[in-house]
Amino acid sequence: MMLTINPVAIQLGSLSIKWYGVIMAVAIVIAASMAIIEGKRRQIASDDFIDLLLWGVPLGYVGARIYYVVFEWSYYSQHPDQIIAIWNGGIAIYGGLIAGAIVLLIFCYKRLLPPFLMLDVIAPGVMAAQILGRWGNFMNQEAHGGPTTLHFLQSLHLPAWIIAQMNINGVYYQPTFLYESFFNLLGLLLILSLRHKKHLFKQGEVFMLYLAWYSVVRFFVEGLRTDSLYLFNVIRVSQLLSLVLFIVVIALFIYRRVKVKPKWYLDGSGLKYPYTRD
Repeated sequence: MMLTINPVAIQLGSLSIKWYGVIMAVAIVIAASMAIIEGKRRQIASDDFIDLLLWGVPLGYVGARIYYVVFEWSYYSQHPDQIIAIWNGGIAIYGGLIAGAIVLLIFCYKRLLPPFLMLDVIAPGVMAAQILGRWGNFMNQEAHGGPTTLHFLQSLHLPAWIIAQMNINGVYYQPTFLYESFFNLLGLLLILSLRHKKHLFKQGEVFMLYLAWYSVVRFFVEGLRTDSLYLFNVIRVSQLLSLVLFIVVIALFIYRRVKVKPKWYLDGSGLKYPYTRD
């Protein structure tokens, strides 16, 4: 049987650099690069994305931690010293997305940038980062589903090294990280293939497609996971939020198409750096 992968990528004395951190760093670089390249096409300066990154990433992690702590308050209220111990695990992607969205809205207000267009430009990169980031969970043998069998995993035609990593203490588990990563990859390919088609997306709708797609994928994958955060010990928080987000996105799409009639995505920002309109 193949050995499982060591979650530590590099050991320098007492300093451990884990694969999760390496993967997340690469994911952030990829997301930023994708946004900068697309932003230039939409008349948004590279500096805007770099400045947003410097604020958005650290505050996004703070939001992800706060979200997790809030829904695990029964534990953290008894162990307040662990609230900031993010190195022991415990972040939630939805918390990071919410915090990131708040930072982006404030940033756009300060920089006179169109927020929906910024969300459109950033969304595919964020999705790519999520796809890659789930492999950090794979390295840590976390965010998996319930117990399954070796036969089931082999029936999925998975490589042996993935199957081996899903063997935790002698029990095989559902690779929910892989399900989410794979189906979000399909969504990303769909978005990238459609977003430059003329008269298809209004500003804000690339982001809405990302959010709707991710909500559906997360709703179903969350139902298989064993580490879900619960509301009142009954409802999986991420499933509830996914459902709410999907409904809000559909309603917002209809409202903006009928009432607001925003500019086409391909029209870009209409801005000339630094922030002067034509």
